[in-house]
Amino acid sequence: MKLQPSALIMVVVLTILFVPTVRSMNPALGSQAIAGSLVLVVMLMVSVFLHEVAHALAAKSQGMTVHELALTFWGGHTAYSDAHTTPLNAAFIAVVGPLTNLILAAAAWFGYQSQPATSSLALMLYVSAFANAAVAVFNLLPGLPLDGGQIAESVVWALTGSRLRGTVAAAWSGRILAVGLVVAAIAVPTLRGEQVQLLMVVWAGLIGSFMWSAATGALAQSRTRARIEALDPRRLAAPAVAVDVETTVAQVREITRSTQLGGIPAQVVLVDHAQAVGYVDDAALAAVPDDAAAATQAWSVMVALPPGSVVDGGLRGAAFHAAAVQASRRSPVFVVVDSGRVVGLLRAADVARAVHLD
Repeated sequence: MKLQPSALIMVVVLTILFVPTVRSMNPALGSQAIAGSLVLVVMLMVSVFLHEVAHALAAKSQGMTVHELALTFWGGHTAYSDAHTTPLNAAFIAVVGPLTNLILAAAAWFGYQSQPATSSLALMLYVSAFANAAVAVFNLLPGLPLDGGQIAESVVWALTGSRLRGTVAAAWSGRILAVGLVVAAIAVPTLRGEQVQLLMVVWAGLIGSFMWSAATGALAQSRTRARIEALDPRRLAAPAVAVDVETTVAQVREITRSTQLGGIPAQVVLVDHAQAVGYVDDAALAAVPDDAAAATQAWSVMVALPPGSVVDGGLRGAAFHAAAVQASRRSPVFVVVDSGRVVGLLRAADVARAVHLD
């Protein structure tokens, strides 16, 4: 659980916004309306916390690892691993948050019904009921980053078989909702013949800008995820053949001239006792004089590779990406092997470029 400093700013802003409501509902409070408003906001933040706890518990129940649960200026968020996410469990994790607020709203409403209408406790329960209901309804709107957007994403994902298509649809819906918030803050009071409240317009603009930014970020993240899932080391790697480290430069040159894989000259990976120890540097290979090539061993033109600079060519998608990231911590270049046989030479920069095309 993390309470970000921006959440305290949210408490102050909402306390100020709720003061007129508290005064209008209970004029007898007088100067204590500010304290009453603060209590309401704290109750609302507790509701947001329980909303996020519900997400976290649902994620854990689906075998996910929860990384963070935080309260922020925008309310809160729960971050969890989504390596094994399906449309069904993604929708389940998303919907439990708003359902929690609906349960809290119902409990507050029944509590309100049991209290004298003019009591301070009745006021707190009344506002809490409507605030939780509003949070639930707002979160169920079908646009990212809202929970309803994640549900919409899951529905499109299930219908099309493409998570990216689901994200695109939900992200654009979120962008439309973001613009709609600002339009509504101006249009609704205007159509009612009331004065447009600058504070509400600014507030709607802040929330709208956050929603637009978060929807755009979700879209970029989904595109990156799709690229990772499409990764194939056999396609990314330069084709390579393995030769013994004591092979001569003359023999290596002959191998590079005669061996082409897929029309591409093969890279030469040097092995020692069946273990890849390095690869031939083309510039160093070309620099060896012809009259010395037959007496010079390949290890003299080798770029050494540290142990562990190998990835399994049978891996695909996220599994390969994780293995490549691990191998890149040892070396910027690593060998691709399939069933113990060297098949390619791959650079970490090429993997990164395939993932981050833009």
